[in-house]
Amino acid sequence: MTETFNVLICPLVTEKSSYQSSKLNQYAFVVAEEATRTMVKEALELAFDVTVARVNIINAPAKRGRRARSRRLLVRRPSFKKAIVTLAEGSKPLEIFEGVQ
Repeated sequence: MTETFNVLICPLVTEKSSYQSSKLNQYAFVVAEEATRTMVKEALELAFDVTVARVNIINAPAKRGRRARSRRLLVRRPSFKKAIVTLAEGSKPLEIFEGVQ
């Protein structure tokens, strides 16, 4: 399968995820396609030394866009899998989301 440190690909920073990280103690990550909830939980606990309360996984579908001039369906964004991780009460916030507001 995948190794522990190959599960988390990158943090997902959007308006919604910055609200979740500041108010709800939830953090969003883009994860590997074959990652499961337990794999994400183990990777986060090992990498950031926090306690994970719950993990929600969402498969974001591929999207097609249009070219401006020809109006043909040519541009395609690939699908990806994201995980929304809720930390346990009393856990310290993650350092990678510290400067994001």
